[in-house]
Amino acid sequence: MSESIDTVLFDLDGTLADSVELILAAYRHTMQRCLGHVPPDELWLAGLGTPLTTQLHDFASDAEQHELMRVTFRDFSNEHHDEMLGSYSGISELLAELQNRQIKLALVTSKHRVSSLRAFRVLGLMGIFEVLVCADNVERHKPDPMPVHQALEQLGSEPTRAIFVGDSPHDMVSGRRAGVRTAAACWGPFSRTHLEPTAPDHWLQEPADLLDLL
Repeated sequence: MSESIDTVLFDLDGTLADSVELILAAYRHTMQRCLGHVPPDELWLAGLGTPLTTQLHDFASDAEQHELMRVTFRDFSNEHHDEMLGSYSGISELLAELQNRQIKLALVTSKHRVSSLRAFRVLGLMGIFEVLVCADNVERHKPDPMPVHQALEQLGSEPTRAIFVGDSPHDMVSGRRAGVRTAAACWGPFSRTHLEPTAPDHWLQEPADLLDLL
Protein backbone atom coordinates (compact mmCIF):
# COMPACT_ATOMS: atom_id res chain seq x y z
CA MET A 1 0.00 0.00 0.00
CA SER A 2 2.65 2.53 1.03
CA GLU A 3 4.74 1.95 -2.09
CA SER A 4 1.96 3.35 -4.28
CA ILE A 5 2.15 6.91 -2.93
CA ASP A 6 3.81 9.25 -5.40
CA THR A 7 2.15 12.54 -4.40
CA VAL A 8 2.04 14.48 -1.13
CA LEU A 9 -0.18 17.52 -0.62
CA PHE A 10 0.48 19.84 2.31
CA ASP A 11 -1.52 22.47 4.15
CA LEU A 12 0.44 25.57 5.17
CA ASP A 13 -0.62 27.17 8.48
CA GLY A 14 -0.19 24.76 11.36
CA THR A 15 1.39 22.14 9.12
CA LEU A 16 4.40 23.60 7.32
CA ALA A 17 4.40 27.01 9.02
CA ASP A 18 4.17 27.63 12.76
CA SER A 19 1.89 30.63 12.33
CA VAL A 20 -0.71 30.03 15.03
CA GLU A 21 0.54 32.71 17.44
CA LEU A 22 0.65 35.23 14.60
CA ILE A 23 -2.89 34.33 13.56
CA LEU A 24 -4.24 34.51 17.10
CA ALA A 25 -2.49 37.82 17.76
CA ALA A 26 -4.06 39.27 14.61
CA TYR A 27 -7.44 37.88 15.63
CA ARG A 28 -7.28 39.37 19.12
CA HIS A 29 -6.14 42.75 17.79
CA THR A 30 -8.94 42.76 15.21
CA MET A 31 -11.69 41.81 17.63
CA GLN A 32 -10.58 44.32 20.25
CA ARG A 33 -10.52 47.11 17.71
CA CYS A 34 -13.72 46.22 15.87
CA LEU A 35 -15.88 44.70 18.63
CA GLY A 36 -14.40 46.20 21.78
CA HIS A 37 -13.82 42.76 23.25
CA VAL A 38 -12.09 39.52 22.30
CA PRO A 39 -14.12 36.30 22.06
CA PRO A 40 -12.38 33.07 23.16
CA ASP A 41 -9.52 31.88 20.98
CA GLU A 42 -11.33 28.55 20.55
CA LEU A 43 -13.98 30.23 18.40
CA TRP A 44 -11.33 31.39 15.93
CA LEU A 45 -9.35 28.17 15.98
CA ALA A 46 -12.49 26.24 15.04
CA GLY A 47 -12.40 27.93 11.64
CA LEU A 48 -8.65 27.65 11.11
CA GLY A 49 -8.00 26.18 7.69
CA THR A 50 -10.78 28.13 5.98
CA PRO A 51 -10.30 31.51 4.23
CA LEU A 52 -10.09 34.63 6.38
CA THR A 53 -13.21 36.15 4.81
CA THR A 54 -15.18 33.01 5.68
CA GLN A 55 -14.04 33.05 9.30
CA LEU A 56 -14.90 36.71 9.74
CA HIS A 57 -18.53 36.16 8.77
CA ASP A 58 -19.13 34.57 12.18
CA PHE A 59 -18.00 37.75 13.96
CA ALA A 60 -19.10 40.67 11.77
CA SER A 61 -22.60 42.11 12.08
CA ASP A 62 -22.69 43.53 8.55
CA ALA A 63 -20.66 43.96 5.37
CA GLU A 64 -19.04 47.20 6.56
CA GLN A 65 -17.80 45.67 9.78
CA HIS A 66 -16.65 42.58 7.90
CA GLU A 67 -14.49 44.71 5.61
CA LEU A 68 -13.04 46.65 8.55
CA MET A 69 -12.16 43.39 10.24
CA ARG A 70 -10.55 42.04 7.07
CA VAL A 71 -8.39 45.12 6.61
CA THR A 72 -7.47 45.28 10.30
CA PHE A 73 -6.48 41.62 10.38
CA ARG A 74 -4.45 41.88 7.18
CA ASP A 75 -2.64 45.03 8.29
CA PHE A 76 -1.62 43.52 11.62
CA SER A 77 -0.56 40.26 10.01
CA ASN A 78 1.49 42.00 7.34
CA GLU A 79 3.26 44.18 9.93
CA HIS A 80 4.22 41.30 12.22
CA HIS A 81 4.44 38.42 9.75
CA ASP A 82 8.18 37.96 9.34
CA GLU A 83 9.06 38.33 13.02
CA MET A 84 6.30 36.04 14.32
CA LEU A 85 6.25 33.31 11.70
CA GLY A 86 8.08 30.20 12.81
CA SER A 87 8.98 26.78 11.45
CA TYR A 88 8.37 23.32 12.84
CA SER A 89 11.31 21.11 13.62
CA GLY A 90 11.86 18.51 10.94
CA ILE A 91 9.85 20.11 8.13
CA SER A 92 12.85 21.22 6.06
CA GLU A 93 14.46 17.80 6.36
CA LEU A 94 11.21 16.06 5.41
CA LEU A 95 10.71 18.17 2.29
CA ALA A 96 14.34 17.64 1.24
CA GLU A 97 13.91 13.87 1.53
CA LEU A 98 10.63 13.93 -0.40
CA GLN A 99 12.35 15.84 -3.18
CA ASN A 100 15.20 13.34 -3.10
CA ARG A 101 12.67 10.54 -3.57
CA GLN A 102 11.09 12.45 -6.48
CA ILE A 103 7.71 12.66 -4.77
CA LYS A 104 5.35 15.14 -6.42
CA LEU A 105 4.56 17.99 -4.01
CA ALA A 106 1.74 20.53 -3.86
CA LEU A 107 0.53 23.14 -1.40
CA VAL A 108 -3.21 23.23 -0.68
CA THR A 109 -3.98 26.23 1.51
CA SER A 110 -6.75 28.67 2.33
CA LYS A 111 -4.24 31.53 2.35
CA HIS A 112 -3.90 33.76 -0.70
CA ARG A 113 -0.97 33.18 -3.01
CA VAL A 114 0.86 36.40 -2.07
CA SER A 115 0.74 35.50 1.62
CA SER A 116 1.75 31.92 0.91
CA LEU A 117 4.79 32.98 -1.11
CA ARG A 118 5.80 35.43 1.60
CA ALA A 119 5.69 32.59 4.12
CA PHE A 120 7.78 30.44 1.79
CA ARG A 121 10.41 33.17 1.54
CA VAL A 122 10.63 33.54 5.32
CA LEU A 123 10.83 29.77 5.88
CA GLY A 124 13.18 29.01 2.99
CA LEU A 125 10.65 26.90 1.08
CA MET A 126 10.75 28.67 -2.27
CA GLY A 127 10.98 26.37 -5.29
CA ILE A 128 10.05 23.17 -3.46
CA PHE A 129 6.42 22.79 -4.52
CA GLU A 130 5.45 22.10 -8.12
CA VAL A 131 1.90 23.32 -7.59
CA LEU A 132 0.30 25.89 -5.27
CA VAL A 133 -3.46 25.87 -4.84
CA CYS A 134 -4.35 28.94 -2.79
CA ALA A 135 -7.56 30.68 -1.76
CA ASP A 136 -7.55 32.88 -4.85
CA ASN A 137 -7.19 29.88 -7.18
CA VAL A 138 -10.47 28.13 -6.41
CA GLU A 139 -14.14 29.04 -6.10
CA ARG A 140 -14.78 26.61 -3.24
CA HIS A 141 -12.51 26.07 -0.29
CA LYS A 142 -11.70 23.41 2.28
CA PRO A 143 -13.53 21.39 3.54
CA ASP A 144 -14.80 21.21 -0.05
CA PRO A 145 -12.66 18.80 -2.13
CA MET A 146 -12.14 21.30 -4.98
CA PRO A 147 -8.67 22.52 -3.86
CA VAL A 148 -7.41 18.95 -3.56
CA HIS A 149 -8.90 17.96 -6.91
CA GLN A 150 -7.22 20.96 -8.55
CA ALA A 151 -3.83 20.12 -7.06
CA LEU A 152 -4.08 16.53 -8.29
CA GLU A 153 -5.13 17.65 -11.75
CA GLN A 154 -2.23 20.09 -12.08
CA LEU A 155 0.24 17.47 -10.87
CA GLY A 156 -1.22 14.76 -13.10
CA SER A 157 -1.70 12.55 -10.04
CA GLU A 158 -4.31 9.95 -9.15
CA PRO A 159 -6.18 10.30 -5.83
CA THR A 160 -5.37 6.71 -4.90
CA ARG A 161 -1.65 7.50 -5.05
CA ALA A 162 -1.82 10.73 -3.04
CA ILE A 163 -1.86 11.71 0.62
CA PHE A 164 -2.90 15.04 2.14
CA VAL A 165 -1.01 16.19 5.25
CA GLY A 166 -2.81 18.80 7.31
CA ASP A 167 -3.44 19.88 10.87
CA SER A 168 -7.13 20.84 10.83
CA PRO A 169 -10.42 18.96 10.55
CA HIS A 170 -11.09 20.94 7.36
CA ASP A 171 -7.97 19.44 5.79
CA MET A 172 -9.00 15.91 6.69
CA VAL A 173 -12.54 16.33 5.38
CA SER A 174 -11.36 17.95 2.15
CA GLY A 175 -8.89 15.14 1.52
CA ARG A 176 -11.36 12.38 2.30
CA ARG A 177 -13.99 13.92 0.01
CA ALA A 178 -11.39 14.10 -2.76
CA GLY A 179 -10.56 10.42 -2.38
CA VAL A 180 -6.98 10.80 -1.14
CA ARG A 181 -5.46 9.39 2.02
CA THR A 182 -5.26 11.80 4.91
CA ALA A 183 -2.53 12.26 7.51
CA ALA A 184 -3.08 14.40 10.60
CA ALA A 185 -0.14 16.59 11.62
CA CYS A 186 -0.26 16.35 15.40
CA TRP A 187 2.31 19.13 15.87
CA GLY A 188 -0.30 21.73 14.82
CA PRO A 189 -2.82 23.56 17.02
CA PHE A 190 -5.54 20.89 16.91
CA SER A 191 -5.58 18.09 19.45
CA ARG A 192 -6.21 14.46 18.58
CA THR A 193 -9.65 14.85 20.18
CA HIS A 194 -10.54 17.57 17.66
CA LEU A 195 -9.27 15.52 14.73
CA GLU A 196 -10.58 12.05 15.61
CA PRO A 197 -14.14 12.69 14.32
CA THR A 198 -12.68 13.22 10.83
CA ALA A 199 -11.04 9.77 10.94
CA PRO A 200 -7.60 10.51 9.44
CA ASP A 201 -6.02 7.53 7.72
CA HIS A 202 -2.73 8.21 9.49
CA TRP A 203 -1.47 10.07 12.54
CA LEU A 204 1.87 11.87 12.32
CA GLN A 205 3.49 12.70 15.64
CA GLU A 206 6.41 14.40 13.89
CA PRO A 207 7.16 15.26 10.25
CA ALA A 208 9.56 12.34 9.73
CA ASP A 209 6.71 9.88 10.42
CA LEU A 210 5.41 10.58 6.92
CA LEU A 211 8.42 8.81 5.43
CA ASP A 212 7.25 5.53 6.97
CA LEU A 213 4.15 5.70 4.75
CA LEU A 214 6.06 6.00 1.48
